[in-house]
Amino acid sequence: MGAPVNMTAPLNNGFRSERLERVFADCFAAKLHTRLQGGADEPLYQPALQEGGWHVLYYRADYFASALHEVAHWCIAGAARRQRVDFGYWYVPDGRNDARQQAFEAVESKPQALEWYFAKASGYRFRVSVDNMERVSGEVLAMSDFPREVYEQALGWQREGLPGRAEEFFHSLCREFDTPASPRELHFDLAELN
Repeated sequence: MGAPVNMTAPLNNGFRSERLERVFADCFAAKLHTRLQGGADEPLYQPALQEGGWHVLYYRADYFASALHEVAHWCIAGAARRQRVDFGYWYVPDGRNDARQQAFEAVESKPQALEWYFAKASGYRFRVSVDNMERVSGEVLAMSDFPREVYEQALGWQREGLPGRAEEFFHSLCREFDTPASPRELHFDLAELN
């Protein structure tokens, strides 16, 4: 294994969500009959409504980060979850109390760690999201171990390897954004999450 590679670049106009849609389609449209689509008011995974129909992974507006995050959830979801609307997950909107915030963070560390990989493969700046805007984000992050949990999960996948669909998408992103590296060569730093 070579020296760790830091693949985070400043934000620029090259981060167009349509590029992610194309990469996703190249990876998964034919074999899993699934497409990534922007323009939604809220993210949502909609399994096919009929035999032979398309599964659609909607992300918010045209936000690059939202698309990366929703793909991360999709890459983690097993076959049974991919047959359920929004993978069968619950969602509690802004204004969560401490217990509900902890429950949210418990299920979000894996997709956010995976999103961090995808952001690095794209050269995009990853930011941890506590998804609770009624509370000041810095306050919520300061009160939780969530950034460390995301960091530890990222390192765990570096040791054990990424889930199959995630690894395929990662390598395709590297080709699209000309950031060639293997997941094991990446450099993760907890300070990046602050």
